[in-house]
Amino acid sequence: MASLPLPLTSATPSSQSRPIFARPSYFLTHAKRSNRLRVSCTDGRNKKEASRNVETPLGKVDRRNMLLGLGGGLYGAANLISTPGASADPVKPPQLDTCGNSTYSTNLQQTIEVACCPPTSQNPAIDYQLPPVTQMKIRPAAQNLSPEYIYKYNKAIECMKKLQEENPDDPRGFMQQANIHCAYCNGAYTYPQPGQDPFTLQTHFSWLFFPFHRWYLYFYERILGKLIGDPTFALPFWNWDNPKGMKIPKFFLDHNSPLYDCKRNQKHLKSVVDLGFTGSTDPLQVVSNNLTVMYNEMIGANTDVYDFMGQPYCQGTQSSYAAAGAVERGSHTAVHVFVGDPREAANEDLGNFYSAARDPLFFCHHANVDRMWTLWQYDLSSEQIPDKTIHSDNFNNAEFLFYDENAQLVRVKVGDCVNNQLMGYDFEEVDLPWVDYRPPPQTTKAKVTRATKTAENTETVFPLKLDQIVRIIVPKTKKGKADESLVIENITIDASKFLKFDVFVNDEDDDLTELDKAAYAGTFAQVPHKGHKTVTTWIKLRLTDLYKRMDVEDDDTVLVTLVPRHQGEGVTIGGVKIIENPPPPKSSG
Repeated sequence: MASLPLPLTSATPSSQSRPIFARPSYFLTHAKRSNRLRVSCTDGRNKKEASRNVETPLGKVDRRNMLLGLGGGLYGAANLISTPGASADPVKPPQLDTCGNSTYSTNLQQTIEVACCPPTSQNPAIDYQLPPVTQMKIRPAAQNLSPEYIYKYNKAIECMKKLQEENPDDPRGFMQQANIHCAYCNGAYTYPQPGQDPFTLQTHFSWLFFPFHRWYLYFYERILGKLIGDPTFALPFWNWDNPKGMKIPKFFLDHNSPLYDCKRNQKHLKSVVDLGFTGSTDPLQVVSNNLTVMYNEMIGANTDVYDFMGQPYCQGTQSSYAAAGAVERGSHTAVHVFVGDPREAANEDLGNFYSAARDPLFFCHHANVDRMWTLWQYDLSSEQIPDKTIHSDNFNNAEFLFYDENAQLVRVKVGDCVNNQLMGYDFEEVDLPWVDYRPPPQTTKAKVTRATKTAENTETVFPLKLDQIVRIIVPKTKKGKADESLVIENITIDASKFLKFDVFVNDEDDDLTELDKAAYAGTFAQVPHKGHKTVTTWIKLRLTDLYKRMDVEDDDTVLVTLVPRHQGEGVTIGGVKIIENPPPPKSSG
């Protein structure tokens, strides 16, 4: 089916519209290609951006509209959605001069320290102001790139690697940029807390996940454009949610390209990416599973904005985890681990947080993750979540530090990145086949009835080590068409391992490589990161859509099946329960 169009926007923003631009016209992404292939490396310090004061198909941008856009939905003082930990403080930007080493664990459980702190700046950080948007950059789908575009992309990465060789301390160099992910995501930044253990900053597993990576890609993209003297350069996105893009883009496999990375799973270089990580060897089944995963993450499993974005995470949070949103713990994690090289000691590069950004494919992957946030915000309507804006000051005022394209240290706020068009970029429109990929109804309960005879009871089974398939009888809150969610709580995990389990409800099928069925409820997964650290988290999976596909309205209990996709131990679960969902909040728009 065709992509769902964005609504036209007005000067006054709301939670469901963008303040300035409507969805770009098709011809913007398929404009006549330039014949200029002489792209050279430059830091661009003495060149004006080509997009300044340029008349574009989008028209001129009125700065008053920019001010209106920034003043509306980004920093709402009223916390319209109740958030846990609302009395805590927003996450503060790290102190570069106190950055420490990160650690990671090898497959032999050896803990290794790695230095990935950025260079300190002689000048203090300045508050970053988004520049006026005079020409919208369009991030294209990787499978649609022209030879000219691929050439330019290669040249940009080549320039970034050359800069690293010439000046290893330049924060815009290739390894310095890769180390940003290591530092923010692998325990390098800590804050002392009187009478408590230090607070360790982690930008995964919470509502910081999407904003941090959006800012990360934003500056990375601008640095690449600066190095080749083309401020219109936009990163492509790996379109792994579409069957046409479910393999690693071919131009990443050229051994002579700066985009090539030898540390990738050699068995997966030309395979369909397995977003469900079921191990199915049938490509058609994998594609069907993938579309089911995307439907579940983007539409079926969310009860509120936090189920998608991740749970609140504030300064001083005792655990480095809050709880990850549906995309982060699902398709995002699956792609990381699918590409990471099992021949390496810690599944480098993409398969471990400390090394993930050393593979240029990381940024193409995360461009699609960022696209998921945009699609969810603006393209997918939801009666359950009419307001997809997080109004908490603890979210909007959280801050990070980055170096911009001029090597200037800048301080950014989460609230300034919630609208991608205000940041000057959008995405090429492609089909969204998963939008209509709702699993078919289940037709029989025979096998479920037999399975309940050997299932465990919630009063006796917990805590349990999830190293094999477990079936549990869980009481519902009420009979009838209740709006309910399944909560899996006190999930204690070894952060140094790849861990994943899937959740099925009243599963009638013994073939657990198939996710495209009514019983599939959702997943939990994590990418390996800081070594030998045990953390505790939880997940919530909405059951309402699943109930509609299955004949369980009159039942007092349901059968929950937990299927580990990892090998061995690493996950302990403290409890499983069903809760009734509160009514959706009213939209503030």
